[in-house]
Amino acid sequence: MAADWLGSLVSINCGPTLGVYQGEVSSVDQTSQTISLKQPYHNGVKCPVPEVTFSAIDIKELKILDIRNGNIRTSNSVPTKIGTAPVAVPKGDPRSVEKVNSPQHCSKSYGERHLDVPGQPKGFRRRHNSWSSCSRGPSQMTPKKNGVKNGQMKQRDDECFGDGVDEELETDFDFEGNLALFDKAAVFSEIDISERRNGARSRGTPQEQTPSRYRHDENILEGKPIVYRQITVPQPGPKEYCTDSGLVVPSISYELHKRLLSVAEHYGLSLERRLEMTGVCASQMALTLLGGPNRFTPKNLHQRPTVALLCGPHVQGAQGISCGRHLANHEVEAILFLPNFVKMLDSVTSELTLFNKTGGKQVSSIKDLPDTPVDLIINCLDCHENTFLMDQPWYRAAADWANRNRAPVLSLDPPVSGQGQAVEAKWSLSLCLPLPLAEGAGRVYLCDIGIPRQVFQEVGIKYHSPFGCKFVIPLHSA
Repeated sequence: MAADWLGSLVSINCGPTLGVYQGEVSSVDQTSQTISLKQPYHNGVKCPVPEVTFSAIDIKELKILDIRNGNIRTSNSVPTKIGTAPVAVPKGDPRSVEKVNSPQHCSKSYGERHLDVPGQPKGFRRRHNSWSSCSRGPSQMTPKKNGVKNGQMKQRDDECFGDGVDEELETDFDFEGNLALFDKAAVFSEIDISERRNGARSRGTPQEQTPSRYRHDENILEGKPIVYRQITVPQPGPKEYCTDSGLVVPSISYELHKRLLSVAEHYGLSLERRLEMTGVCASQMALTLLGGPNRFTPKNLHQRPTVALLCGPHVQGAQGISCGRHLANHEVEAILFLPNFVKMLDSVTSELTLFNKTGGKQVSSIKDLPDTPVDLIINCLDCHENTFLMDQPWYRAAADWANRNRAPVLSLDPPVSGQGQAVEAKWSLSLCLPLPLAEGAGRVYLCDIGIPRQVFQEVGIKYHSPFGCKFVIPLHSA
């Protein structure tokens, strides 16, 4: 039985340590459980010795690459091992299977070329299993490429190229037929049922349905219903606003606004602290309107924006001077207009002293303001109480210059509607809670000046901060 396999080309895998050997079987000894290969190759390199003998305990896998014995005609790939595994025998031999004692199991796969398969149409062929050149025997090296040499055509090597590619295919691949096998409606119905079972979707109305997917900033835990009216005042004003998130912000009268600031000052939020907070918030909004990080970069130092601040001799004027100081500290060319008065408020004087230390420009005449359009005008001319200022020559001259300059206007802490505004603003910035502003106030913004919640409660206002993570938020007419 062992002699039937002599001359066959085999590949023996001895594990990662010893490697893989290929060669021609020269002897098989079933008694000592050994097999010998002549002209062996080790990992694709020819061995220096003419013959190598392997013990069954060293063999991890054995593959028969080619059968040289003429008596064997089998073309099926069957498992074989040295020991108890079934071993293929020549066709017609009465010995179908012979048992040999060995614990090692090896698999064998023939290197078959195109073979006709019984039971299939004649045009159907099964291709051979390919192996790399390093796993072939010494007589199975890849032949040279066929071609024309010295005017003669070399004979085609069928051992290498086989029968070639099948030239005739009976039918093309039926894409429409295979696509029809996929029942799209049934698959999606199954997915929908699975999601419903897992609780990914609810069975309520569309308003009550829980979304199957959430954004990264959404809370997946069910909470209490959202209350959008979180601020209530004892005497609601004629206007209501809402934030970007839908929170309702009512307007208040100037009397309630004045009483709120008075109580806050009683608990330590002095006028100086309010001026500083207002200046910081107004300057941050102005820097954003001027372009923000896209405008204020080291590459644009040669294009410093110009801001004109029109201030009067009152608290609103002091707020504008504070804003101008912060803008000048941020490399903005600030031009401050303030008319000359014999006596000014202490807050105006102190803010003006700080502004002059920034290198900003201060003028007292409209003639000294630039004739060309500036980037932004901040209007602080109006006052909540002294309406007679509108009749002053300096006020009318400053308002006419602002309307002629064609620059966008930001009005800081504008008065309530009805008092009149000579300068039409594009934006208006209110403090803590908005006043009922006129239509000429433009788009309304609200800034947080740091008044505690209990101070609001003391004047009868139920207050929850609408600012979130910001100090300046936009308001929309409700």
